[in-house]
Amino acid sequence: MNSKVSIFFLLLFLTSIGLQAQLIKNNAEATHANKFEQLDPIWRSPNAYRTAGGAPGPDYWQQRADYKIKCSLDTKEQRITGSETITYYNNSPSTMKFLWLQLDENEHAKTSQKHYQNTSTIRPQMSEGALNRLEVWRGQDDYGVNITKVTDKSGARLKYTINNTMMRIELPADLKPGKKFVFNVDWNYKMIDRMNNPSWGRGGYEYFEDNGNYLYTIVQWFPRLCVYSDYEGWQNKQFVGRGEFALNFGDYEVEITVPADHVVGATGECQNYKKMLTPAQYKRWQQAQTATEPIEIVTKAEALENEKTPESSATKTWVYKAKNVRDFAWTSSKKFVWDAMAHKTELNEKVMAMSYYGKEAYPIYNKYSTKVVDHTLTTYSKYSIPYPYPVAISVEAANGMEYPMICFNPGRAEADGTYTARAKDAAILVTIHEVGHNYFPMIINSDERQWAWFDEGLNSFVQFLTEQEFDNNYPSRGGPAHLIVNYMDSPKSQLEPIMTNSENIKDYGNNAYNKPATALNILRETIMGRELFDYAFKEYCRRWAFKHPTPEDFFRTMEEASAVDLDWFWAGWFYSTDAVDISLDSVEWFTVDMENNPVTKVDTYSYKIQPRLGHIAQTRNKEAGMEFPVDKDEELRDIYTNYRPWEGPDSMATSIYTRYAELYSDEEKKEMFDGKNYYELFFSNKGGLVMPVIIEWTYEDGTKEVEYIPVEVWRLNEDDFSKVFVKEKVVKSIKLDPYLETADVNTDNNSWPLDEVKMDRFEVFKSNKFDAGMNPMQKAAKRKADKTE
Repeated sequence: MNSKVSIFFLLLFLTSIGLQAQLIKNNAEATHANKFEQLDPIWRSPNAYRTAGGAPGPDYWQQRADYKIKCSLDTKEQRITGSETITYYNNSPSTMKFLWLQLDENEHAKTSQKHYQNTSTIRPQMSEGALNRLEVWRGQDDYGVNITKVTDKSGARLKYTINNTMMRIELPADLKPGKKFVFNVDWNYKMIDRMNNPSWGRGGYEYFEDNGNYLYTIVQWFPRLCVYSDYEGWQNKQFVGRGEFALNFGDYEVEITVPADHVVGATGECQNYKKMLTPAQYKRWQQAQTATEPIEIVTKAEALENEKTPESSATKTWVYKAKNVRDFAWTSSKKFVWDAMAHKTELNEKVMAMSYYGKEAYPIYNKYSTKVVDHTLTTYSKYSIPYPYPVAISVEAANGMEYPMICFNPGRAEADGTYTARAKDAAILVTIHEVGHNYFPMIINSDERQWAWFDEGLNSFVQFLTEQEFDNNYPSRGGPAHLIVNYMDSPKSQLEPIMTNSENIKDYGNNAYNKPATALNILRETIMGRELFDYAFKEYCRRWAFKHPTPEDFFRTMEEASAVDLDWFWAGWFYSTDAVDISLDSVEWFTVDMENNPVTKVDTYSYKIQPRLGHIAQTRNKEAGMEFPVDKDEELRDIYTNYRPWEGPDSMATSIYTRYAELYSDEEKKEMFDGKNYYELFFSNKGGLVMPVIIEWTYEDGTKEVEYIPVEVWRLNEDDFSKVFVKEKVVKSIKLDPYLETADVNTDNNSWPLDEVKMDRFEVFKSNKFDAGMNPMQKAAKRKADKTE
């Protein structure tokens, strides 16, 4: 530091009074307190279903739907045919006249809203695929769900209406609270080539030209009940591809008929492995029940041999059961290697961690996939709840998507068996993410159709923790604050609040995944601390496991379980597009001049222009002729020891210091103030999002200190503030957010002195040093003029 200002003791004391008066003036002109207001006015009011603390209320309810499904895979026509019996339980207080079901495969139909709702443009150069996507609907004539029959349990036909991806069934009689309704639906649909169809989809088939085989991912494949909830009624928003699913819990019994040489993996537990597998494979399956390393149930050699032979014309029926799940998905192929190992939960319960993959993925998947599944269950359980299901499966299918107990991920090597670090890291990342979805939203069952972030963001946050515990040098793509800076610094026209509906987001990856994951990581590391955050987060997961939470339930639980007021945080990070940009505008350095007698200098710094409010009132009353008993009664003056007689409008500055000076002897003042350095820092909020101020002090002796100023420092002025810091040592430099914890979008204004590479700005900064002869009001005026310039 190459400048120093010495001041009289009087000035140091009176400066704080002057700045308090200036702060009152500034706040009268500036918007303040808005960012710290409680969010209750915009949140749903607490009720008997959901409490003010974010927990399910005493009258909480949710619907239930059980399914018995029989289906078959036609590999020649590429068609799924199925029939289902659904038992729907009305646990609500409402009487129902109709039910809504989801027909998700209608997203691929020629008339689907999905094909017409998006804008398009012509570029100077366009690929064949880009041109094809201009007419996505063309060639989609054969796609969509064919409903062939809807009946009640006695076989009587039920009236139904299909509106795009939704089907309304009219009930033959009112369904009263506490009653159930059993009905049947028969359907079929043609699967899409999910790798090449311009309509794109999560499910369908992939064709392998080298040997004419297929890999099937059968998802969103059966008519499913929509959610009817206390906070929304029917969630029957159309499915157009992005906003995913809102589903009910229930039990499933599913029979899957496929060619006899296929290997099937699915949600739940297979009931007839002994019939489906060869004796050798079934023996390996039994060995895997206690294995701590993956065992190949279907070996690579068996899979390669199976690929070479023509597909069997015979069929087998695999039988699965799954309890208390919100969905059911499955996969089938001749190509699969299948490995498995036993995972032990913290409750000492067994979970079979398994992977299915073709030879293309063998180099990566055989080494990593099942072990990553095992690790993911361990880590997610630590931060949420113990994994409650008996199975967790990773399927290599060249893309990522999640369902209860089964997920689909990428992970293919090059043709020669080699792979890049990027390919390996991507496989691990997506596997952790998709397996993690078993918790969010498969167990903590949020409405993905409405709030994409509420499962993707929470899941991406715990994914980040899981990646770092897998390898503390893992190149995580989301979570660390500095990785979200470019997105948050984007033009406002390219941004939406996190709370935006899934279909209305421009940058889906950053808005729904990375920004909320970053926000939660900042909340854990910088705002709340790990202990408070982890307890509250686990409490949220415990409260809402196997239930339907809303964002308000999450926000309220995090506050109730931690005693940390976070409304400012939710408002800034989740309900706005503000960015973090805290600027260190200027620094002043003071020391106390112990050689001069400050009492003789009182008149030099008269404070008549900014008297205390009480003094103003006293002056006004005296001028009006008012008398006070305490002025005449010495006994009263003995009682009111802080009272001072009025001595005219110019008496205040002298009396203030005289009283103060009498508090300490010269020796005491020297011990208390001599040699101390007073640094006044001036901050401004240029990004709009209030955050704690983190300051790294570097001293002349080379030591460092990091100081955290709580976010409440902004509560009376959200635009700017100043704060004085008293240091025993001389400061060499100051830096804000030294560890990049807050996602500050502009670190150029975070340091003092400015970096030498910016000497032009550094010289301007030096010119802002206040002259020692200025009084505080002159200093304030100069700061305002400098800011205007």
